[in-house]
Amino acid sequence: MTRDPGLDVLLELDGSIFAEDNGYWHKIEATRVKPTPQRPHGISYCLTLHDQYNKRLMGFDNAHAPHKSKASRYKGRIVAYDHQHKDSNDKGTAYEFSSADQLLIDFYAEVNRIIEEA
Repeated sequence: MTRDPGLDVLLELDGSIFAEDNGYWHKIEATRVKPTPQRPHGISYCLTLHDQYNKRLMGFDNAHAPHKSKASRYKGRIVAYDHQHKDSNDKGTAYEFSSADQLLIDFYAEVNRIIEEA
């Protein structure tokens, strides 16, 4: 198994809250857990961006399974919990977790995109 260079960084950031421009802020929560079919990488995480009114604008987490439609292709299957909330109304869109390093890259790309568009 290859070492994920971002794992130590992600775990070190656990509990961090960062202020951004225009009142935006983001937080990172990440802990090691026993690997399961839902969290095969052994990490429980929640990375979120909020506005000045504390409304979550976007996030990546694995607290629950991604939102499923009634005609879900996942019916009867165990799926990884990794997903993204693309906006405040998104109940969760599947996210392909490949590494902690890539998770941080993807999260900060979205943070920067949203703040630049504001």
